[in-house]
Amino acid sequence: MTTREATPPSPATAVASSLHDGKVHLLLAASGSVATIKLPLIIAAFSKYPNLSIRVVLTNAATRFLTGQTPEQPTVASLSSLPNVDGVYVDGDEWSQPWTRGAAILHIELRRWAHLMVICPMSANLLAKVTNGLSDDLLTNTVRAWDTTGLIDGRVNGQKKRILAAPAMNTAMWEHPITKRQIRVLEEDWGVQGDGDGWFEVLRPQEKILACGDTGNGAMMEWQKIVEVIKARLGLS
Repeated sequence: MTTREATPPSPATAVASSLHDGKVHLLLAASGSVATIKLPLIIAAFSKYPNLSIRVVLTNAATRFLTGQTPEQPTVASLSSLPNVDGVYVDGDEWSQPWTRGAAILHIELRRWAHLMVICPMSANLLAKVTNGLSDDLLTNTVRAWDTTGLIDGRVNGQKKRILAAPAMNTAMWEHPITKRQIRVLEEDWGVQGDGDGWFEVLRPQEKILACGDTGNGAMMEWQKIVEVIKARLGLS
């Protein structure tokens, strides 16, 4: 007599089952930019917080920077072994199993699960997608489904759940008028204002020599500063 092995839960079901685990939930996302290589450093910086749960979402372009090609660019699979990481997701995980009525949907469960979403880096392409409402992959679907009212998932410490974004792009891209218009959407239309009622926060880039060799604004904010902002928003002492 053979014993049938149990079917592992879908990624969406696994996220849903941890919704009320009593931990602080950080959803860390990355898009196609050289600054994606800072992701392991950001994750490792939270190793001393055992009550923190981290789930990572990567676009297909982001995975190209994490294929083990150099010591500072480990593989995507290796991210799962970093402290506090409870899941790493790519587009294929959205529909890893055929959907049936009543089944959990990954981008919805990730939204419900997250206390804070941080997109670092946010590429020029992702910025354009987000500000125009496009949702053609796991990351943009999660952003598009975000509870911008605070009436669906409730509030965290009395505030709407936030999305933090750290743009990273070539200087010519950052200085482009289209980029300026898109940043205004994030900061002025959706941004956290004096009354604290917004839901989006932009961590503006810095000026330095870029990976392409150009010098100027557009490089992602120093990863250590991003870590400090995350700690402050999640109340991690």
